[in-house]
Amino acid sequence: MKKTFLILLILLVSSCKKANKKELDAQQIIDKTIEVSGGIHYKNSTVSFDFRDIHYISDQIDGKKLLKRITTTDSLVITDIKAHNSFQRFFNDSLLILSDSISNRYANSVNSVHYFARLPYGLNDSAVNKELIGEVMINGNNYYKIKVTFNQNDGGEDFDDVYIYWVNKITLKPDFLAYEFHVDGGGIRFREAYNERYINKIRFVDYKNYKANNKVVDIFEIDSLFNTESLELLSKIELKNIRVEALN
Repeated sequence: MKKTFLILLILLVSSCKKANKKELDAQQIIDKTIEVSGGIHYKNSTVSFDFRDIHYISDQIDGKKLLKRITTTDSLVITDIKAHNSFQRFFNDSLLILSDSISNRYANSVNSVHYFARLPYGLNDSAVNKELIGEVMINGNNYYKIKVTFNQNDGGEDFDDVYIYWVNKITLKPDFLAYEFHVDGGGIRFREAYNERYINKIRFVDYKNYKANNKVVDIFEIDSLFNTESLELLSKIELKNIRVEALN
């Protein structure tokens, strides 16, 4: 009788362990990585930083997100302001009248810098599609491998770009990302996060930016090239003078 009870107890414990090991889906992984990287503090803070001698500010006015880029020279201050459906450029205090094509180009440029600086926060935007496509090992650590695409509606001018994010299974932080773009002849970039720091509860990283020497590369295999040191370091993406201020 005792032996039968022991066997049943072992089976019950084993069943519970298997239930607890249920794999996360892509949405759950992204929810968790946003939470450990800053969570609600992204929405409740004004963030500013310098990137390549240009000042950037992410702010909210009346609940609406405003992205700013401020370029200063000896005699001129150029201020770019991107809201959801609008873009404005000021020379000092004078508003410039720009064509739609130029406005879109400047707006995309402003949005791109802010987007990478605030990752992974933007991965829950309404236009984002997420898919868990596997698990891989990079630098001896296990990662969830998540494919990200965008709907054409609200997905921006580059909605057809494809991204891959590698989220550490232990820390749930996105340590690597890659993206395939189509402008200016197209290409693939792979980024490795480093210099992690938390400022007022929001995670920031810098990136080592790599490219493949061979143009005929599948973005879904680029982690293998990184593991074999077959990528070329192009540049470093470094944020400086970061400030995070809680909104009232």
